[in-house]
Amino acid sequence: MTTVAIYYHPEAYTISGPKLMGRNAAGESFLRGFILYSQASEHWLQVEQAAHAQSFAETAKKLGKTLPVKVLDKNSLVDLSNPGVIYYPGPGLGQHAWHRAAYGHHAWSLCGITHTTSSANAMDSLAELITAPVQVWDAVICTSHAVKAHVERLLQSQADYLVARLGIQKLVLPLLPVIPLGIHSKDFVFSAAQKKAARQAIGADNHTLVVLFMGRLSFHAKAHPLAMYQALEKAAQSNSDKKIVLVECGWHANDFIAKAYQEAAQLVCPNVRVVTLDGRTAENRTIAWASGDVFCSLSDNIQETFGIVPIEAMAAGMPVVVSDWDGYKDTVRDGVDGFRIGTTMPSSGLGGDLALRHALELDTYDMYCGHTCSLIAVDVHATATAFNQLFASPALRQKMGAAGQKRAREAYDWAAIIPQYEALWGQQAELRNAQTAAPALTHPWPARMDPFAAFAHYPSMLLSSETKLDLVDANQALASKRLGQYRQLTMVNFAKLVLPSEEECQTVLAGLSRGPVLVAELIKPIAAQRQAFVFRALSWLLKLGIVKVIS
Repeated sequence: MTTVAIYYHPEAYTISGPKLMGRNAAGESFLRGFILYSQASEHWLQVEQAAHAQSFAETAKKLGKTLPVKVLDKNSLVDLSNPGVIYYPGPGLGQHAWHRAAYGHHAWSLCGITHTTSSANAMDSLAELITAPVQVWDAVICTSHAVKAHVERLLQSQADYLVARLGIQKLVLPLLPVIPLGIHSKDFVFSAAQKKAARQAIGADNHTLVVLFMGRLSFHAKAHPLAMYQALEKAAQSNSDKKIVLVECGWHANDFIAKAYQEAAQLVCPNVRVVTLDGRTAENRTIAWASGDVFCSLSDNIQETFGIVPIEAMAAGMPVVVSDWDGYKDTVRDGVDGFRIGTTMPSSGLGGDLALRHALELDTYDMYCGHTCSLIAVDVHATATAFNQLFASPALRQKMGAAGQKRAREAYDWAAIIPQYEALWGQQAELRNAQTAAPALTHPWPARMDPFAAFAHYPSMLLSSETKLDLVDANQALASKRLGQYRQLTMVNFAKLVLPSEEECQTVLAGLSRGPVLVAELIKPIAAQRQAFVFRALSWLLKLGIVKVIS
């Protein structure tokens, strides 16, 4: 069983922040799934702060897991070779590959995952995979086939540029497996009493049809609601004998956006009562999931990659009406779990100005997404037809809801997804172990070179094994006394990282007490694993004027 280390920062795995983003929800859900279903006998963590490890341990304890936790930080990266694989909750492996370079590319495998791939940071991180020292035993998990296609197109474009610019002939790319996000399907199973209470909370009786949208309420960066509003109004007019309620459970970034939603709903779907719930609170999320008859998410935004909410709706037993877009193409079976509604966008070559405005920071990322989604259409007529079919037939709602619930439980519960992660991590370890290590470069991270190599032309001379040194003072006692005084100075002892121990200093001073000595001979009495360190520290003794060079 391959062991994996998890890069753990609480922010990436929490849903309690003021801005609940998709990556937060995905991270929190993954962490619960990993703790509950991983076959590991111990947990390995890489953290930035010791308190973060305590946060992980508390989370595991709440889930009933008390496995041993082994903690690493940047001071102990070399120990990542013990678990052999580390998982990062993002796509940017380039920086981590450079960090690994210092210890050898074979030392461990890296595994990341896509969230949004349309932001500048995400696209730059993915493009960097071409030039960073990632290896064939690394991986970036793509959460849908649609996002994998985008990643491959981006990497190919970057490779084309480097061929034209530098004539490159070799590419080393990580694995790009498609593994969907998971859910905890039991979280979305509600009793009859819970459903009744939830519907009462939103004022929906047995003759009311409740349509649910769950997600961030952002028309420019999530799902533009106008198509849904128009389709619901058409359906309401065709089903005048029914009361229709739309529950929008999420959060608006500001009052301007909240008013925009209210204004559009009043104009476009006056025959539909709209209930807005703050989705950042667990109680409201429960009301939303337990009250719905039909789920709708007409995502039309390039920042979306997978889309977890339709699967959660399926787990809750609701038929779903979703756009035929990104990850929804993988998860929702048209005509089985619900309906996938056709989408249309302009042809390639017609959006270069939008990309350039974003690249030049004339437009924010939000505006880039907003301008783009303004040109992506969801079929309103087909959406209204889907609503009409579902509104007219309780049997169809029940049939599709049951099919989706079974699919969510069997294919998308973390109990089914975590084994896919662990199989990938095992494959990465096998690939790494099967490859012969390439000869190490003198400077494995050129942009972070040893400063004494990078700036070798700055000094008059370089300290070498053939340099001959001698004491400045008449004897070891005087040298030792003066060195002890200097070590107390703030301007000296601030550099504790590079200072030799007292014992090592005395060994060097003793060696010089008999007269000038070559550096190679001077460090021989030092323990083998510390010789290079003390060799370097001789320059510190030169700096303090304790020793001198004999020409």
